[in-house]
Amino acid sequence: MRTLVIGDIHGGCKALLQVLDRADVTPNDTLIFLGDYVDGWSEATETIEKLIDLSQSNTCIFIRGNHDFWCGSWLETGVTDPIWMAHGGKETINSYIQSGYQSLYTYTHKTFFNTLQNYYIDQDNRLFLHAGFTSMHGVGREEYESNYYWDRTLWESALLADKVDKHTLADILTKPKRLNHYKEIYIGHTPTIHHDRDTPIKAYNLWNIDTGAAFTGKLTILDIDTKDFWQSDPLPSLYPTEKGRN
Repeated sequence: MRTLVIGDIHGGCKALLQVLDRADVTPNDTLIFLGDYVDGWSEATETIEKLIDLSQSNTCIFIRGNHDFWCGSWLETGVTDPIWMAHGGKETINSYIQSGYQSLYTYTHKTFFNTLQNYYIDQDNRLFLHAGFTSMHGVGREEYESNYYWDRTLWESALLADKVDKHTLADILTKPKRLNHYKEIYIGHTPTIHHDRDTPIKAYNLWNIDTGAAFTGKLTILDIDTKDFWQSDPLPSLYPTEKGRN
């Protein structure tokens, strides 16, 4: 009866299968995915298929990432964003073309991307989202939807708050502020390898679970109660003939 949170996959289906096995995931486990399922490695289509399969056997919560927004828009309209194409979109389109997406996957995958959630709050007031939010009144009062899957200021604020003495911080932060609305916050979006770590990073009450699977890092699953975590091999070793987003 665990609740497990999973970081950014970026088309690395081999890593997803590996880390599900290493964490010994069973149908009793609730799985919360933090977004960015596609763009990077060559198995975007296989990744989405596996996630859809998991939703049949497990309680799954799927959060929307910025790359999922791009891919979902392309599946819906056929229009490509040039920024998306430069950041993994080309590999995702190739994955769909090679898989014959027009006849096999269009409807089910459109439905998957259209039903992604911007954020999720559990019964213990733990918040899960891809990137962040800017409203000081809480995630539900965010004015711009795109901040849920693009914002990095929440992560930056947590890093700064983690360096301040807690008594001083209490004087600085007049409650409620962004970080104090929730017992814990779980995000992806900013790879921890940018901070020279390939493991999850806790800053203040925020956990960053994106351990760089799109680049040279690993895919991570973390138990939100025990904080135990499991990781795949580094993604370049699973896709030795590919670049990913490197």
